[in-house]
Order: sequence, then C-alpha cells, then structure tokens
Amino acid sequence: MPYRTFLCRLIFCAVFSVSFINLFTRASSPISFSPATNSSGGDAFCSQSPLSDDVLIVLRTGATSSRERVPVHFRTTLRCAPHFVVLSDLDEEIDGHAVHDVLLDVSEDTKRTHEDFKLYHHLQEHGRDGLPQQKVLTTQSGSFKGDYLNTENKGWRLDKWKFLPMIDRAFHSMPDAKWFVFIEDDTYLAWNNLLEYLGNFDARKPYYIGKHLYINNIEFGYGGAGFILSNPAMRKVSEHRSVRIKDYEDFTATHWVGDCAVGKIMEDVKIPLHKAFPHLQGDAPATMDPATVKLNRDAWCYPVITYHHVSPAEIEELWNFEQDWFKRHDVLLRHRDIFMEYVGPQISAFKPEWDNMSTDKEFNAHDHGNSPDPIEREAWKSFNHCHAVCEANQNCIQFSYEAGSCSISFSFRLGYAKPKERVQSGWMTDRVDELFLKLESKCGIRDWFGPQEGALFQRRR
Repeated sequence: MPYRTFLCRLIFCAVFSVSFINLFTRASSPISFSPATNSSGGDAFCSQSPLSDDVLIVLRTGATSSRERVPVHFRTTLRCAPHFVVLSDLDEEIDGHAVHDVLLDVSEDTKRTHEDFKLYHHLQEHGRDGLPQQKVLTTQSGSFKGDYLNTENKGWRLDKWKFLPMIDRAFHSMPDAKWFVFIEDDTYLAWNNLLEYLGNFDARKPYYIGKHLYINNIEFGYGGAGFILSNPAMRKVSEHRSVRIKDYEDFTATHWVGDCAVGKIMEDVKIPLHKAFPHLQGDAPATMDPATVKLNRDAWCYPVITYHHVSPAEIEELWNFEQDWFKRHDVLLRHRDIFMEYVGPQISAFKPEWDNMSTDKEFNAHDHGNSPDPIEREAWKSFNHCHAVCEANQNCIQFSYEAGSCSISFSFRLGYAKPKERVQSGWMTDRVDELFLKLESKCGIRDWFGPQEGALFQRRR
C-alpha cells in the first residue's frame, strides 16, 4: 500500500534522525560488549561495564512454577550476569543451579500458625507430589486482567512472605555488592540497559528504585517489574528489620502482597522510592500500550530494562531480539525499538486464531441489532463487517471478531495467539503507522530518568 510505505519511510527517517542526534550528543552513549560463554553454550553479547561484577540479580520463584519458568532464565536473562541467586519456597536444583528456600527465615511461629503456609508444609513433606499441575500462563491472564486478583492461588498467597526475608538472604549472599536487583520468574531483564541505567546513580547512597504502585497510601516498587536496592539501603533495611521481625510479619499477614511490605519498611527507614517508569514495566510487549504516559513520561521514547508477565517462550524471543539488536547497534534498546522491530512485524490487516485484546467497545446482535447506524447494526455478522465498523470510526486502531461479536479498541496492543480458536484479529495498519510516527515526534534526546531528573529538562525536537 503506497500510503503505508510512505509512512514507514517517514518513521524510519525519524528514528534514524534521533539515533544520529543521540550519538553526537552523547545522550545515548555507545555500549561496549564482550562475548560471554556459559554452560548454555555459545557466545552472548554482554556489556563490559565495570558495574557488572558489583550487581547481584535475585530471581524469586515458587515450587509451583519454578521448573516451568526458571530454566529459560539461565539461557537468557541471567546469561551475562556474573552473580545471581534463585530464591523460592523449596530447596532444589534446576538445570545444575541451586534454588534456595527463603522461607526458612520466616519465624517458626508464623509458619506454624498462618494458613498461607499450608502449601509450604506440603512442599517440605511431600515435594510437588499431590499438587495440581501448574499451567504456564501468558500475560493475558496476568497483567491485562490484574495479577493482584489472584488471591485464591495458594502459591501466590505464600509468595508475599518471601519479600522481606529475601532482602536479608541476598545481602548475606553478597554483602559487598553495590546493587541488588530483584525480579520474578516471569520478568524479562535487559542486562546491558540495566548497567547503563545504574551508572547514573551513586551506589554509596541509599536507593530504592522501582515502578511505583500504592496500596493504602503505602508507595512501593512493583515486584513484577523488578525493584533495585543499593548496598546502603540493603544494610539499613536488614538492620532495622532484625529487631522488628514480628512487627513486619504481622504487617505482611494483613496485606495482599509482599512488595507492599517492602514499601512499608522503606517508609520506616525513610528511603523514598525513586520512580523508574518507563524503564521498568509491569506489562509484556504483547499487552503494553506503547502510547502509555505516566509522570509526564512517554514510554515509547525511553530505554527498556524490564517487562513483566512474560512467558518462557517470549523471554527466549526477547533475548534473541536483544542480542541481535546489540550485534547491529551499539546504542541503547528502547521501547520504540521493541515495538517497531519486534512487535510491528507481527501485525496485519487479518490475523486468524489471534486475540489482540480489543475491548473498548463491543457490537453484538442483542445490543446493536436495531441500531440506526447500518454499519454498527451489522458489525457482529462477520470479520469484514467488524473491519468496516472499525474503519468507520476514525479513533479505532484495531478490532477482533468471534462468531456473533465484534470488539474494537482505540489503543494498540499485540495480544496473543489462540490456536484452534475461532477468534480473528485485525489492525488498521495505516493508523498504526500514524500512531508510531506521532509517538516518535515526541522524543527528545534524553535517555534516563535517573536521580538528577529534577535538574534536567527533556528537550523536544
């Protein structure tokens, strides 16, 4: 389509222009790499940052998902990291790596009396025997619907007790580390970008860095997006908690999630949260809206460090994409690069057995069969009719169709394959191009929202 080809060329020129400016303004500093080989075999392009040896990655998992979710991290997320530890609710070994039971550090009284520990006692006595087989879920059942609604999941309820003990365990594992990065087993971590980001901070100061959320006026860094503590912050929390263990276990018992307990103890030791949006993300590329704006920050323009609710297959794909990116470029990987080169090629005007999560407005025979608008009246009849109602609405950017139901959306999402299901999806590809071009036009030459953001202003082209 000539119009789309023209827009694609414009977008390419815009991206090239910003990259060109970045190189000459040092806003996007070149990254130095060295090949790294580990037990997975083969070479990986890993940052040569001097910070590499001063960071401990803490991967939190649980026995109900660890064997399905953790192995991929040894081949990808943790491939370049010299130091990492895997913490869980069961001591075991996965692919030759030790996995440690962090709940050993919860008081015996709490483990004996609190209902959340029924699963834990089963694991200690019987292992996984007798537990229902866990299905590895995609982000459609996680971030898009809200993972804080999984309160009946026994593994999820047990998970909240790991947060504060894992800070002590991580600190004792590597007390001289400058930075401690906490992620989950469905978090994708861009290691090379992480090191560039941390280079903006003074590791001698107490820092608590994360994607901000609130529960009952307590601000905390969302665990799924990952959160980061400097060595002084770790020391301060560990010392403070050591004489108040019962108080914080009581707090954890009455709250939904453990990352909120981290926020509480940070509040008590007076270490404020440094808001890391948009670098740390609570969504996967498949469910993230690229036009997301928070704190007056456009996600599109800035480097990515984490995505959350990412399946093992997606983690592998993102790792391969990131590795290919750094083989072709020596500059930072941004959300826009993910959307233009990884997500964008997957969309089309017609995609069978695919749900692109169009949910803003639904058309069906019951509610719209007598609509005065003939296009809306027939939208539910077929994929082509659904396409027509989206095309007629200038704000519609995508749609999906199942028998008797047409749904449209005014924002962009990729969504997921639905093998052997009859759902069909489509995008108004010209409008997607226009959206990406509009987002690109907002980008300046700034990379990071580091500790100095109060003194810096983003320059707009």
